[in-house]
Amino acid sequence: MDFDTYAFSKQPGFVETEMRKAFKQAVPLRTVVVYCYDPRAVNIPHAVAKAMRGEVYPGQIIHDDGGRKIASTTTIFPVVVAGGRAVDALRSITVAQHLFGIRNIVVVHHTYCGATSFTPEGLIAAFNTEQGVDISALYDRSNIAIADYESSLKRDTRLFREWKGTPKNVDIYGYLFNIDTEALTLIVEDRAAFSR
Repeated sequence: MDFDTYAFSKQPGFVETEMRKAFKQAVPLRTVVVYCYDPRAVNIPHAVAKAMRGEVYPGQIIHDDGGRKIASTTTIFPVVVAGGRAVDALRSITVAQHLFGIRNIVVVHHTYCGATSFTPEGLIAAFNTEQGVDISALYDRSNIAIADYESSLKRDTRLFREWKGTPKNVDIYGYLFNIDTEALTLIVEDRAAFSR
């Protein structure tokens, strides 16, 4: 099987700037939602779609006459990482901007998150004991666990705002999602300094 037939960049006549235009038309993604991979948090993108006007999730898949999936109506791009921490989603933000041109970044942490059940020091010590590897230099300690939700959401939204790979004209929000009620509480609202 020739897997290159499935790669856009391998097709005859490929022009990256034209491909970007086609992606933006086919998939109207405008909001990246970063949240935890805890199965109890699966409805976070739905809650964000309800909280933010005009957002659509999951949307519909659009097929061409041959039955191929060629587009979508969803406007939310979920990025699922441990604890919903921003540090693990940085590259995805840059790629989403390149392909779709995003307008919003939403970071959502949730109640009773596993990332609140350990400390950075505890994780590092356990990894060293159990795996025989020192990972103490791999991660900034404040990105490993969640000590308290308000601090972690403020840190993560600030990290997105200050990171060079984040478009400057996006609005950034930090929410806490209640696992039991599925309600969102806005903790941070960081609007772009200039309009789009």
